[in-house]
Amino acid sequence: MDEVRKQTRRYYQTALPEGTQTAYLVLDGDRLAGAGGVSFFRIMPTYHNPSGQRAYIMNMYTRPEYRRRGIARKTLSLLVQEAGSRGVTAVSLEATAMGRPLYEKYGFVGMEHEMELPEGFQAREAAALDFPPPPL
Repeated sequence: MDEVRKQTRRYYQTALPEGTQTAYLVLDGDRLAGAGGVSFFRIMPTYHNPSGQRAYIMNMYTRPEYRRRGIARKTLSLLVQEAGSRGVTAVSLEATAMGRPLYEKYGFVGMEHEMELPEGFQAREAAALDFPPPPL
């Protein structure tokens, strides 16, 4: 986790000033009650997303003793509004089992066609599938 903390700090030091990340901290006095963030990035434009602008919501969290008070919903709403204010219409996230009901109630829908290459695939599987490793 030390490496994750180090890289997260480095990420925020760059992304916040650049405007490619917005983060909300929900405080109760000086105590953290919840948090959420949204990353902004661009992909090649498509028919469904002509601008190529995308937003990815992440790090949604509410302390257990603050749950069921609307904190996550309000944070999610602020993040989606931030994306909208930037003209971003393609917003996605990964949902945990706990978060899924909130996201579905908000209007997010599951994606049927997206796939992900497992971590370490190139090192483990490329040789087994007889694919040459990608150039570095």
